[in-house]
Amino acid sequence: MLLASSAKLASHQPVLYSYFRSSCSWRVRIALALKGIDYDTAPVNLIKDGGQQFSDEFQALNPMKQVPALKIDGMTIGQSLAIIEYLEETRPTPRLLPQDPKKRALVRMISDLIAGGIQPLQNLSVLRQVEEQQRLAWAQKAISSGFNALEAILRGTAGKYCVGDEVTMADLCLVPQVANADRFKVDVSPYPIISRINRSLLALDAFQVSHPGRQPDTPPEMRA
Repeated sequence: MLLASSAKLASHQPVLYSYFRSSCSWRVRIALALKGIDYDTAPVNLIKDGGQQFSDEFQALNPMKQVPALKIDGMTIGQSLAIIEYLEETRPTPRLLPQDPKKRALVRMISDLIAGGIQPLQNLSVLRQVEEQQRLAWAQKAISSGFNALEAILRGTAGKYCVGDEVTMADLCLVPQVANADRFKVDVSPYPIISRINRSLLALDAFQVSHPGRQPDTPPEMRA
């Protein structure tokens, strides 16, 4: 199913256009779960039919032809961090951005490092431009380079989670990116802080229910 059914649209619940394996979509699913926001899922298969994100109907919804996109409050928002920040501003409990401006800057820095400096370099649209036999090495290099920087930053910011002891937007970015690292067979043993935080977060309900293995469009053979 590409676009939400009329019955779902009539419910006035938010509608998340998502792909089960999309790390950007996972960030938003975690935020929705943490904030207790009920929503409907409209799966957009990034592989089937050459990629349903390239269809005319989805391009009309999101001209960037990317997931996630969230229909909420009479508008459609693309880009995962913009969605999370909107949810934070309109539904501020629980808080995903610290009140302290210095900590808030650190959260945004880490979020942008992952969302802008790591994930796009190993994203499907980029890998399709790389020769097939070079794709794994390309993705591994992109992730390892980013994780080298991230691990160094976390030495100064981390408590139980990325910034102190409260779950923040940075953590919503970290867990999906570690999943990408696993998918591309990156050795994460050089990153003990990243690995520790990831394990702690995966124990939380919001990270479990939003997991790619538990989505409506998860193939049966990949269900967790």
